[in-house]
Amino acid sequence: MTTIKKFSFLLLALLGCLGFSCTDDFEEINTDPNRIDKISPGTLLNPIIYEMASFNTSRSDNFTFNLMQVALPYPSVAGGVHRYDVNENAGNSTWNTYYRWLSNIKEMRAAAGASSDPNYEAIALTLNAWTYSLLTDSFGDVPMEEAVRGDEQIFRPAFNTQQEVYTKILGDLETANRLFDTTRPMIYGTDILFNNSVASWRRFCNSLRMRLLLRVSKRTEMNAMAHLAEMVSKPEEYPVFTSNEQAAILKITGIAPNVSPWGRAIDFTTFRAAASFFVDNLVAFNDPRLPRFTTQARSSDGQSTIGYKGIPSGYNGSDSQFDYLPSNVNIALVTAPMISVIMTYAEVEFIKAELALAGVITADAKAHYENGVKAAVEQWGLTLPATYFENPATAFDNTLERLMLQKYYALYFNDYQQWFEYRRTGLPVLPKGEDLLNNGMMPVRFRYPTTVVTNNNANYKKALESMGTDDINTKVWWER
Repeated sequence: MTTIKKFSFLLLALLGCLGFSCTDDFEEINTDPNRIDKISPGTLLNPIIYEMASFNTSRSDNFTFNLMQVALPYPSVAGGVHRYDVNENAGNSTWNTYYRWLSNIKEMRAAAGASSDPNYEAIALTLNAWTYSLLTDSFGDVPMEEAVRGDEQIFRPAFNTQQEVYTKILGDLETANRLFDTTRPMIYGTDILFNNSVASWRRFCNSLRMRLLLRVSKRTEMNAMAHLAEMVSKPEEYPVFTSNEQAAILKITGIAPNVSPWGRAIDFTTFRAAASFFVDNLVAFNDPRLPRFTTQARSSDGQSTIGYKGIPSGYNGSDSQFDYLPSNVNIALVTAPMISVIMTYAEVEFIKAELALAGVITADAKAHYENGVKAAVEQWGLTLPATYFENPATAFDNTLERLMLQKYYALYFNDYQQWFEYRRTGLPVLPKGEDLLNNGMMPVRFRYPTTVVTNNNANYKKALESMGTDDINTKVWWER
């Protein structure tokens, strides 16, 4: 069996038209250190998991945190993502990274087919759906059908509409669910996410399908609510996460190559502050996550702690208006051993709570809400106080606002999910800083990379016929 020595791979097809070049080296393989003639379906699995999870964790920090008032640069008297200043290059790394790993996922699926292994094929379909969902939710219409096909001399791929992308990936997840065979072991090495548990991969597949169906639930043509109701009513046919132990949370050990995305953990906290919105709610909740997520503020001379106090996101004026050193993000979060969140059990419970609240399923919305909060706390190694829901700020009040506020914290450090869910629901209600740009409007997508505009211009222009404009305020299909 081949052995991976490091997580770095050469793309198996030219993808220059998508805005990136193929400069990585092939993985060194014991049987032949110079080239790969044939790969097993397991060869690429761990690199895909690790690199995608690591990238998404870092993007949660340097993009989602800023937009969603988790943290902000400090001092920061002008500009910045936290003021909705999202430039034309903001999505470049997202586009490049996702297409890079989509190429490897494609190779993994081909290898699974060649090996007649349904479990690895199902895993590849699941990873493909996960990655394309992140890509299309970030940009809107994207190349899919003709993407990652440089080996077929397709260097300027046509774009697919977001509806086409969602139709395909939701169908693929349904196919994957049927392909998984829990009686058949995974034989190509040990995967770092689920330790070769086919049942866990299947639960991830269906949990992801629930997330994506809810994402498009405003589009009546997708019949999403009916599909969700069916999934909930048939747990044996559509198993999903039912505990934190089953969730898609990657454990970063700190042992090479499974290391923290932060080469220097101090970079996570340098010139940063926790946002007032993020901190103040946790204070009101009397939430055990507060010291896990943030540090205490200090007096201006740094000599004493003064409790938890952030900085208003999008603030106006000089930094001298703040007579304290604000709470900051906690460096322990990015110091291995740490976790990288892909999808949680808490999210599944919040999905069920929302479905129950909307009358889509016959269930106790309060119970699912409380299960979601409890799971969201416990996934960080903490214990939920027995009196937590006696607090008027945390007790379920049968509103989507209350549910989505807690879901916001459940989606902490989970790629772009806080942003996506805000765009879907407009919740939680975020305070508007005095110095916000973009007319105070939350950006709803990335602009296409300039390399795509230049190198694939004809198809780019066709995409705009569907999208409308290539602007950070152009709503994607499921938002309209």
